[in-house]
Amino acid sequence: MVPGTRHFFWVLFKSTFLISAFTVGGGMVIIPLLKKKYVDEYGWINDKDTLDITAIAQSLPGVMAVNASIMLGYKMAGFMGTLVTILATVLPPLITITIIAFFYDLFAHNYYVQMLLKGMQCGATAVIIDVGLNLVYKLFKKKLLLPILIAAGTFIASLCFNVNPMYCVLVDAIIGLMLLRDPKYN
Repeated sequence: MVPGTRHFFWVLFKSTFLISAFTVGGGMVIIPLLKKKYVDEYGWINDKDTLDITAIAQSLPGVMAVNASIMLGYKMAGFMGTLVTILATVLPPLITITIIAFFYDLFAHNYYVQMLLKGMQCGATAVIIDVGLNLVYKLFKKKLLLPILIAAGTFIASLCFNVNPMYCVLVDAIIGLMLLRDPKYN
């Protein structure tokens, strides 16, 4: 598929729209969906691109899914790709929120809707855990001790000492800048 053609933009819109429609449970859920679609299925980007896009999108202000879609669209098709992915990312939640707002009382007090949302939270949690385990597995497979230590330290700081995730990301960025200059980490 040739970037810049109508067919490419349609596939980009459709796939991004579907990913956005099923990104339930927060921005981190988008990572495995992006990987499965754009790395594994289409081959448009690689694993490193996905991790870079995710890290930058999470570090920037705003909604992570929109930040990721901006970078993804631009990487694949420049400014027009950015417009396509932003529209495809924003439409599903806009449609959903509009419907929920219109029927708010019906949704807010409906037992089945509440159970549906609880089930979706469980699924989103499983997907996030899967992504984390896959990332750790890749670090162990490449025998990259320093990134493993950074990941473990960040996890412990967040879980055990309740350190603000923004501080963790900032410290990790500084460590990465100072210590991960070796080409084997790229």
